[in-house]
Amino acid sequence: MKEIHDFRIAERQQLGDQYFRLVLKHDSTMQPVLPGQFVEVLVEGSRDVMLRRPISVHDVSDSTLTLLIQIVGNGTRRLAELAVGDRLNVVYPLGHGFTTALPSGSKALLVGGGAGTAPLLHLSKVLKAQGIDCTILLGGRTASLIPVQDDFRPYGDLLLATDDGSLGHHGIVTTHPAFANAYDMIYTCGPTPMMKAVARSAAQRGIRCEVSLENMMACGVGACLCCVTDTDQGHRCVCKDGPVFDISTMHKWFEQC
Repeated sequence: MKEIHDFRIAERQQLGDQYFRLVLKHDSTMQPVLPGQFVEVLVEGSRDVMLRRPISVHDVSDSTLTLLIQIVGNGTRRLAELAVGDRLNVVYPLGHGFTTALPSGSKALLVGGGAGTAPLLHLSKVLKAQGIDCTILLGGRTASLIPVQDDFRPYGDLLLATDDGSLGHHGIVTTHPAFANAYDMIYTCGPTPMMKAVARSAAQRGIRCEVSLENMMACGVGACLCCVTDTDQGHRCVCKDGPVFDISTMHKWFEQC
């Protein structure tokens, strides 16, 4: 069941020039939020930002919701001005999340790029608690664009890749040696070209794979149709039918380079 609620900002952390993290406190026990689900937040105090902004859920507890946000436009710049004690109006939980019902002992690869690392922390925690062996591969153009990497270390084997070689493997994530290993499941979120490359590789090797799309969204509930994507089953709203999709239904999407 969706809720609209004012959260209090309990913590705010700047992470370099492009990212910041907000820990939102709920007055009581929250609705359950599954890995891969997202929220729509109200941006107040700006005349040129009329619509809510969709933000992936980075982490969650009984009474807190953590958002990892990249500053990319007027809306996120306004959110970056919020301080501890401010209130943020949130619609949650939205969308369909990742599949986490895997047999204990399964091997999973989590591939994140840039802001796409955000939903993978909550996912890695849930998988770890279920006895899933996780390899977490995070990539970015340069080291400063892979935020909060240390937060992932308790939940799996953390591997890093940068296009410029400033951190970890020199190259894109799909060229990392660990990417060619055998896995029971691959999860990915990040830039579309990266996710398509991950999906194509998984399909070629017969590995189940889920992608979390980051289409432009406005309403978050499938009414405005601005986030529609083409799937093997027809056009689907990313906000309502996703944002997570199994690639077995997405050949039309990932086979287009």
